[in-house]
Amino acid sequence: MKKVLRSLVIGMSTAILLPVWIQAQELTNTAGRMMEAEKKLSIGGYGQIDYNQLLDNGSYNNGVLDVHRLVLMFGYKFNSKTQFITEIEVEHVKEVFVEQAFLQYEILSWLKLRGGLMLIPMGIINEYHEPSTFNGVERPNLDKYIVPTTWREIGAGFTGTFPSAALSYQLYLVNGFNGYNEEPTLSGSNGFRKGRQKGAESIINSPNLTFKVNYFGVSGLQLGLSGYTGKTQSTLFGALDKSDIPSVLTADSSVVGLSMLGLDARYQLGGMQLRGQANLGMVSNSATYNEFTGSDLGSSIGGWYLEVSYDLLHQVESFESGLIPFIRYEQYSTHVSTEDPILQNPEFQRSDLTIGLGWKLAAGAMFKVDFQRFSNQGTGDTKKQFNAGVAVWF
Repeated sequence: MKKVLRSLVIGMSTAILLPVWIQAQELTNTAGRMMEAEKKLSIGGYGQIDYNQLLDNGSYNNGVLDVHRLVLMFGYKFNSKTQFITEIEVEHVKEVFVEQAFLQYEILSWLKLRGGLMLIPMGIINEYHEPSTFNGVERPNLDKYIVPTTWREIGAGFTGTFPSAALSYQLYLVNGFNGYNEEPTLSGSNGFRKGRQKGAESIINSPNLTFKVNYFGVSGLQLGLSGYTGKTQSTLFGALDKSDIPSVLTADSSVVGLSMLGLDARYQLGGMQLRGQANLGMVSNSATYNEFTGSDLGSSIGGWYLEVSYDLLHQVESFESGLIPFIRYEQYSTHVSTEDPILQNPEFQRSDLTIGLGWKLAAGAMFKVDFQRFSNQGTGDTKKQFNAGVAVWF
């Protein structure tokens, strides 16, 4: 945990101490772009087609070709204050999901009511996940195992922007992870990832709170502070008699608490872009949960990454294209700490190095290639992988 916190301070300090110039505008994603549109109906989308090849000199490995995701987004403006945004996603050709579906009403210029299926505002990629907006064929593994992207739940709350202070905020009450659905869904190998309810007949026993504050007052710089706190949900509370104390205690054993903080920074100067993110989540009641379910959930999870990229064609004004080499290093663990009798599993102490190149053909259209080295810090085992992909966003 000390390494995570120390690296976080170094990474965030690097971004903050870069030169300061004029006021900047906050970056936006597809949903934000649609909400700013003047027309009543807006249509957008993004897609990602991947090739992943595990490299092992001692054995043959099949490569994997996958239409990873194709997404259509629709926005409708009922009037100047009322809007609806939805995102329909097809993953791996055969799985259909609703990734966002929320109604927004502007009460004041800085106070907007939002309700429906919404992205949890944690980190960078969970909200800005359009494939042509991030480097590498695959999203960072920190955003897969710790955040975990794409994390969305049903709820309601408020969002807004204070342009004069260069601040924006989000504050929502949402349903939590489903930590027990006839069997445990949380584990050391996947953290909370399999507990995402995704708006599909979600259950709720107690609401969870999430927030994010963004600062964008320095040219090229974005700083974010995210938070999340609450308890997981459990099917054992369904039709449970409150006077049945033994059953209530059993149901309590199937629930854990999660409190997570995140810091993220993005800085762009000319063709150079720096990115950094760190997340730390504290898990309560993990010992009781593990004893009841037989799982191996950690008592804290977390990690960080730093990334630098440079657009070699950024000074060629006549081109809409770009050629962007990058390097990203990340460390993350679903067993930052554990409670007895669960011991820290060295296989869950991971570090990844990704080196790649993106060729931007036009705004929102890219070819990508990269090489990844995955390491288990505890065991010393490593894996290597080559990736190539097509990324579009419109």
